[in-house]
Amino acid sequence: MATYEDATAMRDELVRLRRGLHTDPEVGLDLPRTQEKVLGALDGLPLEISTGSHLSSVTAVLRGGRPGPVVLLRADMDALPVTERTGLEFSSATPGVMHACGHDLHTTMLVGAAHLLAARRQDLAGDVVLMFQPGEEGCDGAGAMLAEGILEAAGPRPVAAYALHVFTTDFPAGVFMARSGATMAATNNVDVTVIGAGGHASAPHRAKDPVPAACEMVTALQTMVSRTCDPFDPVVLTIGSLHAGTRRNVIPETVRMEGTVRTFSTRAQNRMQDAVVTLVRQIAAAHGLRAEVEFTKRYPVTVNDERETAFVRSTVTETFGEHRFRPLAHPLTGAEDFSRILAEVPGSLVMLGAAPSGADPSTVANNHSPYAEFDEGVLCDGAALYADLATRRLAAQPAGGLTSTPAC
Repeated sequence: MATYEDATAMRDELVRLRRGLHTDPEVGLDLPRTQEKVLGALDGLPLEISTGSHLSSVTAVLRGGRPGPVVLLRADMDALPVTERTGLEFSSATPGVMHACGHDLHTTMLVGAAHLLAARRQDLAGDVVLMFQPGEEGCDGAGAMLAEGILEAAGPRPVAAYALHVFTTDFPAGVFMARSGATMAATNNVDVTVIGAGGHASAPHRAKDPVPAACEMVTALQTMVSRTCDPFDPVVLTIGSLHAGTRRNVIPETVRMEGTVRTFSTRAQNRMQDAVVTLVRQIAAAHGLRAEVEFTKRYPVTVNDERETAFVRSTVTETFGEHRFRPLAHPLTGAEDFSRILAEVPGSLVMLGAAPSGADPSTVANNHSPYAEFDEGVLCDGAALYADLATRRLAAQPAGGLTSTPAC
């Protein structure tokens, strides 16, 4: 509990940092103002700090007082292109941009952990890499940081990696949740252009109207998923953008659609790639049209290591008590680029319920909503858990072996 008590002593500083980040959000890989705030919050700590060459990342290495392995802790820093409507006194001051997914909390938690770990530096049996990552929201910032050498930042590669993610809905407030195995989905992009021949709305027989064909494609794709995919190997397909035409009396030449396909296995991912492309092209051909289809694989499945997830559970129990951890029953259909780190290093992505104090997690606005609000009380929880995961994990492997922990 000593770590948590020290974290609570920093609460005011953590809240100030979080609100500063929330008021001034940035989207994508280039986050210069966010990077500046993080560097300022880390100033004075005994860290080896480097910044990204092609993105506004911050990598900070804390050298322990005793030799040992390396543990990586990650926080994402980017916001979303969402117009905030919470009415909070520290609402976003940037039109059309909002920290609607809680990344401002993640960043603040990791800064807090840096201070907690620095105060315990002499007792650390190894080194800690603090990974402050831009571009999680669809920009593959983790992939970019891997390319720039995040796993070699401390010299030896990490033996374990951990990340936290807050959620307003579906998770009990203040409770940590994790599961071993598939935890979040792989995501794939689908981009379709249906090409016909434009004309006057009064004479569709003299044109080649792509609109009815595009509508047929959307419904056929949904039917294909429900009728041909194994329900025990789930697939979620959504067409989120469909654009056609300029006026009511003009048949357009093209229709453009964008969507996502989420899967939990390589088999399902490969099967959907073939099936989506074939189905769209054949429907277009049946209407005498042509379709250009791109199926782009984005983030892989987020797979939590069994032993590391059991270790997370034991650490949460040790730090906060058994009531603060629950096994995550099912994977989430969202996607995470921390999956790229977990494909290289055994580790675990941990969820944390952060619904506003006193609110019902089943009814509040969810992540990515313009009305999303988060309980700042979890800032201390996250900072303490990050710090204890690193401290205990380094101590558990002085000679390369993780001590046994209860299965999750």
